[in-house]
Amino acid sequence: MTAEPGTRVLKAQGQDVAPAIEAAAACLAAGGLVAFPTETVYGLGADARNGEAIARLYAAKGRPSFNPLIAHVADVEAARGLARFDAAAEALAAAFWPGPLTLVLPKRPRSGVSDLALAGLDSVAVRVPAHAVAHALLTAFKGPVVAPSANRSGHVSPTSAAHVLADLRGRIDMLLDAGPCPVGVESTIVACLDEPTLLRPGGLPREAIERVLGRALAVAAIAEDAPLAPGMLSSHYAPKARLRLDAEAAGPDEALLAFGPAPAASVTLNLSPRGDLIEAAANLFSHLRALDASGAKHIAVMKVPHEGLGEAINDRLARAAAPKAGTQP
Repeated sequence: MTAEPGTRVLKAQGQDVAPAIEAAAACLAAGGLVAFPTETVYGLGADARNGEAIARLYAAKGRPSFNPLIAHVADVEAARGLARFDAAAEALAAAFWPGPLTLVLPKRPRSGVSDLALAGLDSVAVRVPAHAVAHALLTAFKGPVVAPSANRSGHVSPTSAAHVLADLRGRIDMLLDAGPCPVGVESTIVACLDEPTLLRPGGLPREAIERVLGRALAVAAIAEDAPLAPGMLSSHYAPKARLRLDAEAAGPDEALLAFGPAPAASVTLNLSPRGDLIEAAANLFSHLRALDASGAKHIAVMKVPHEGLGEAINDRLARAAAPKAGTQP
């Protein structure tokens, strides 16, 4: 895989891992931008304590400055240095970290996380990723790394190194290529600021979280002006094509994004022919990108069950189908 000048691509597999990690940690320490894999999607990393690096990250993504960033750390102890944990947060961290869960918690006064990354909030979003390359990088760097998805803001999230280069080629300093991401949708975000509240469905099903808490999660409303966490804008994760949800078949001018047994269409990709929600989640962003690349202007999307990971998939599809700025609904 090659990249245009300005983006160095390093293989982070097998014997290549150690030198790649060392180079990436040095790049972050120097204020650089490093895209790296997590179990959910590829993240675009910057030193969470470096405001200038974070400003570069916003610029590279074209990301709204009011959308806060998740600080990724190597372990729970590092997370406790950034935020205050109540009993619910401690229980969730013990059960699901490392893993696809982000906790939004009250920040500590001397956490060191840049105000720019916090978008002016008194809370901080923290995660301990469950990916060997991500863990090695965070351990080597010895500090928090903000890492939103490594794509242009509002575009489909990247689950492979090729996806990262398609959006950020020449806009970032380095990319660690460790193959595809196994989960394929972003982390679930839960706020533990008062009552535990679901801010964004994701790679950890709501039911699993509620079993640990012993109660139902509250659910936050979509926030247009000042979201508490990433992924809370109503129009997000959007391909160029217009989506029609809960379709039974594709129209003559539509590509089909199928789930389970599907009718024939001129252009079809199936999230999971056997109806497996885990497989569907892993394929979601890749299939949306592929249908966009096919030139389709409209995509008919078959119904996906709203249970388990289906909740996160439907959340992404609803955002992708939301009217874009400057267009008619």
